[in-house]
Amino acid sequence: MRPPLLLTAWLAVVAFACRRHPPAAAATLSTSSRWIVDEHGRRVKLACVNWPSHLEPMVAEGLSKRPLAAIAAGVAAMGFNCVRLTWPTFLVTNASYSSLTVAQSFRRLNLTGSLAGVRANNPGILDLKLIDAFKAVVRSLGEREVMVILDNHVSKPGWCCRRGDGNGFFGDAYFDPEVWVDGLARMAAMFAGVENVVGMSLRNELRGPRQNADDWYRYMQRGAEAVHAANPRVLVILSGLSFDNDLSFLRWRPVRLSFAGKAAFEVHWYSFSNPHEWAGGNANRVCARVAAGVSRRAFYLLRRGWPVFLSEFGVDNRGANAGDNRYYGCVAAAAAGMDLDWALWTLQGSYYLREGVPDRDEAYGVLDGAWRAPRNATALRRVRALQRAFRGPGLAEAAAHTVIFHPATGLCAVRRRSPASPLELELGPCNETGAWAYTPEHRLVLRDTLLTLCLRAEGAGEPARLGLGRAGCAGALARWLLASESKLHVAVHAPSSSSHGSHMLCLDVGADGRSLVTNRCRCLSGGGSSCDPEGQWFKLVSSTRRSTVTNNSILVQLLLYRLKSWKSWVFNLF
Repeated sequence: MRPPLLLTAWLAVVAFACRRHPPAAAATLSTSSRWIVDEHGRRVKLACVNWPSHLEPMVAEGLSKRPLAAIAAGVAAMGFNCVRLTWPTFLVTNASYSSLTVAQSFRRLNLTGSLAGVRANNPGILDLKLIDAFKAVVRSLGEREVMVILDNHVSKPGWCCRRGDGNGFFGDAYFDPEVWVDGLARMAAMFAGVENVVGMSLRNELRGPRQNADDWYRYMQRGAEAVHAANPRVLVILSGLSFDNDLSFLRWRPVRLSFAGKAAFEVHWYSFSNPHEWAGGNANRVCARVAAGVSRRAFYLLRRGWPVFLSEFGVDNRGANAGDNRYYGCVAAAAAGMDLDWALWTLQGSYYLREGVPDRDEAYGVLDGAWRAPRNATALRRVRALQRAFRGPGLAEAAAHTVIFHPATGLCAVRRRSPASPLELELGPCNETGAWAYTPEHRLVLRDTLLTLCLRAEGAGEPARLGLGRAGCAGALARWLLASESKLHVAVHAPSSSSHGSHMLCLDVGADGRSLVTNRCRCLSGGGSSCDPEGQWFKLVSSTRRSTVTNNSILVQLLLYRLKSWKSWVFNLF
């Protein structure tokens, strides 16, 4: 039986990426206002995927399924430049754990199937101490030029997170702050000379009845100082309260550190933080309300000159969770609009052991349960646009302009390649989009052309076109408003033939899944859970990146198109 075409293509990409690469070049990161930059002051956008190593076996997931080199190569092949690699404090502070080899760790948990899988796929790590196996993962990622952020996920190894699991806040059963600071310092010192380790996240999802701001300042500042003292090269990333949903307390009391230019904050954003709203409410209203809440609690720090790392977000990649599907368009629009650094949850298609269940599947995983192909190729493609920075220090390749981004597909508005319709638009790669200007008169004007071209609606179900000249840019059908509470409907007021005045037409995706058309706006205010507006959501994103396609090529296309039309007219005369 021949393998499916998608799997064949995937394996070919990974096989190519598995060829030996030189070690990653030194990536010493720091901060410049809200941006993360390299030693030359140029923006480095963190486009990461999470890879857990904090559960009971304390071994990076998946090594029973695939060779380590193949997994690391796959991470790079999928476009991720970074891994948020999780670890438990006890890995380096508790001798009953740290003394174990990989084989002993699996045997004590009676994970005979996983042990056999590691023996088949990664026999070289079986007799390594757990920390040495962890180092091997970091090294393999470095050989693929993938950066690593070490994330202290829990103290006692196990699944995270529950309010009362003993791992939630300083003083909990397994969370001794002195042991935690010691563990951070040990880990920081251990990786001080490892060039692809560029950051350390101090703690995942602080939570539980003990949590309070005073202890947060007392211990998080100590942890940050300990990491910086042991390894001044790495970024220090501080998480907030309430499962890393809340950094609002920093509005009134800033963090005080002895060092500068090396600290950032992180936040998590999932649909299950607001499950009933996404499943049952009007998606535009929910998106507006939830996004405003996350901004109020965390993203406001961007405006105050701090990087904010969206270190966990993600969806059920089986595609059947309606709440997740609506949430993704909202979070992707926000991530693009603010050009965030981020880490997708999650890489693993399965776990050795999760909550007592061996070989448990992970629906949020980028990879399938066999770790051999993407679980959902469409979901993977749509995150690609977020992997490339839109703007930032050192990225002023072009004058600031607007990009029309479609979150549901991860594509942008581009001119159609067909010579027969050079004034029509379709979805395409965001690095091929034209540079738009969104004017105070609400026109979307294609910039850097010898002609004046404006986005224009022609009617319901009709292609969105480029209007030519003053006439093409005039009137209500070329005046684009950001309608709905989410500000993600790009709409015009279209005159109606009835006595009821006008109705609104929204930019939309045609039935072919690629062409851009206008249709009556959906779910602007009502509709509840039965109404899905995501296909009509577009985000106007500010960019300074140069397109790989020049806008002036449209002049040549138009001349050829007119010439062809003229030749047909002459031919028909005879």
